[in-house]
Amino acid sequence: MKAALLQITSSEDPVANLAMLQARISEAAGYGAGYVLTPEVSNCVSASRSHQNSVLQLEEDDATLAGLRESAREHGIWLTIGSLALKTGDPDGRFANRQFLIDPEGEIRARYDKIHMFDVQVSAEETYRESAGYRPGAQAVVAQTPFAKIGLTICYDVRFPSLHARLAQAGAEVITVPAAFSRVTGAAHWHVLLRARAIETGCWILAPGQCGENAPKRKTYGHSLVVAPWGEIVAEAGVDPETLYVDLDRDQVAEARRRVPSLTHGTEFDGPIAK
Repeated sequence: MKAALLQITSSEDPVANLAMLQARISEAAGYGAGYVLTPEVSNCVSASRSHQNSVLQLEEDDATLAGLRESAREHGIWLTIGSLALKTGDPDGRFANRQFLIDPEGEIRARYDKIHMFDVQVSAEETYRESAGYRPGAQAVVAQTPFAKIGLTICYDVRFPSLHARLAQAGAEVITVPAAFSRVTGAAHWHVLLRARAIETGCWILAPGQCGENAPKRKTYGHSLVVAPWGEIVAEAGVDPETLYVDLDRDQVAEARRRVPSLTHGTEFDGPIAK
């Protein structure tokens, strides 16, 4: 299966972002991609909760989701929508950061709400409190497709190896890591985290990222990556919008796990003991 990872610069305008995404998906399908992936919050990148409240929709009303389902159907492709920011109707007004796997008929085959919230102070000038605006998910998800079993994660999830191990132990051969990584943490940690998750799980890691200046006070790292099951980077984007292509080979998953079968070597133990 030829996969295409779209590195994009989503703005605060969901209408403009949808038009851009549909054009990029059409281009990727024209190059023979049967599976296309978009980054985190493909519909709207914004640091303003008031703006999000004015433009975001519930899942059943969301025009971006409807339009991308139509694109998958039109081109006969599998599509991972890295995530959409969506209203939830929750009493506290928080949104969902939700990934979708769409099949070639345009049907939703899986949903995943980001579990780990990015609540960090990167520097004196750069602070994130994702949990203030988004409610965390609580369910890990693995989805079956004709070309691979796919484990779903989003961005900050990459820092939690136990989630990825659980996905691999449940049969995942590919793990998606769509992201809108900050430039500071991206430069320091992006490559090594993604390689580590591939090495630990023996999975293909597909990480399409946001890039550029998305909105006031919001700049993202880019450097979308494809990491093979043995841990080598086989494709990397720069800092501008582009598309990465890769032929996914399931045999490489089996070979990596045969060579180092660490997924089956976990041992129960007690402690640690504090002394």
